[in-house]
Amino acid sequence: MKMPRSKKRNNRGAQQRAVQPFSDEDASIETLSRCSSFSETGSVAEDGGEVGEDVALEDFQFKLKGFIDSTVDKSAKTRQSALDGLKTAMATKILYEFILERRLTIADSIERCLKKGKGEEQRAAASLACLLCIQLGSGIESEEVFKALKPVFKNILNDGTANIQARQACATSLGICSLVAEDDILDVYSTMECFEGLFSRSYARGDSSRPTFGQGTTVLHTHALLSWALLLTICPASEVRNILMKHLARLPSLLESEDLNMRIAAGETIALLVELARDLHTDFEHEALEPLCEKLNALATDCNKHRAKNDKRKQRSVFRDVLRGVEEGDFQTETIRFGTERMEIDSWVRKRMYDAFREFVGSGMNYHLQANEFIRDVFALGPPVMVDAATLKAMKVSRFERHLYNAAAFKARTKARSKVRDKRVDVGEF
Repeated sequence: MKMPRSKKRNNRGAQQRAVQPFSDEDASIETLSRCSSFSETGSVAEDGGEVGEDVALEDFQFKLKGFIDSTVDKSAKTRQSALDGLKTAMATKILYEFILERRLTIADSIERCLKKGKGEEQRAAASLACLLCIQLGSGIESEEVFKALKPVFKNILNDGTANIQARQACATSLGICSLVAEDDILDVYSTMECFEGLFSRSYARGDSSRPTFGQGTTVLHTHALLSWALLLTICPASEVRNILMKHLARLPSLLESEDLNMRIAAGETIALLVELARDLHTDFEHEALEPLCEKLNALATDCNKHRAKNDKRKQRSVFRDVLRGVEEGDFQTETIRFGTERMEIDSWVRKRMYDAFREFVGSGMNYHLQANEFIRDVFALGPPVMVDAATLKAMKVSRFERHLYNAAAFKARTKARSKVRDKRVDVGEF
């Protein structure tokens, strides 16, 4: 049984050059500004026109090649720095052509760092694997990479003696890479079972008692739950029914966790499951809906003094949305604007996908929404929109113009407030 996605060798080089949503200058400068070691080339690209752009691009690619070479250095610090440099570049710029012929070399470096590295190095390598798959998109190339890395991810994830940070990173990365590069739905089910074997350990026992774990293990279970929920978004109806029967009654026990992130992950996963259930049956009603809504309402109005104010504020905000989704089938739509386009996050399915990608590309998410064909396909945005340099420049407001506008707004606001202050009422006159 195959995933309902077309799997073919990508041929996107010339196409992506033609549809870059930023000019080459903007794209290169944005990326260079995010890599401290690239800072000296930014001004060249700004001042020298096309020649400057070519110089900046050549220097940029030269440094990327240096990073790739440094991932096999004897020094752990050097390897870590190289992995971080590649992560930053892949998160902020489309590098499909550059990495296509180097994908297996990069994958070999990632595998070596996962197997022989420690903690932070393993975490960086796992994150880089995700970004590599996101860059390559859903095709044969990413399948080749994932085929080599999946056994390593699973071995670390299931090894109770492995570094807990490495296990956490592998839980998240395995989910994303499976979404992007896994071709067989049966393999997706197998990976989901791997995640279930972790987060289900945090379920309440039959006698309603709760297992206790260290903070690191709880974080691992949270990451496993979120990756499981991510893969749930691409499951066919028959598997969703099986999962509903197996997990919907047990997931609410995770709402009692002492860990805020686990409570939030559980709440959003419950909302996602209920949404999928209603997509199958519009009249779906959970048999334990009333007690579940009571739990969600308690978390949405939580006033426990022993919890930090910021935690309570975040929890109440999330669970108000979760309660509305479970009780009324409503979702608080969020609009994401990027370039000349915008996208609506209007369901728990889209939210889980958007949050998963944003975790890896960070502030580069808007750039990937504009230029990354795979991510645009996931969110049904169509081919990248052509925006020429002149249009882009016309859309921009110069720093000086922004300064003048802010200064004028500040002055007007100060005058308005002064008038209000001057209108004092002498109480003694009444």
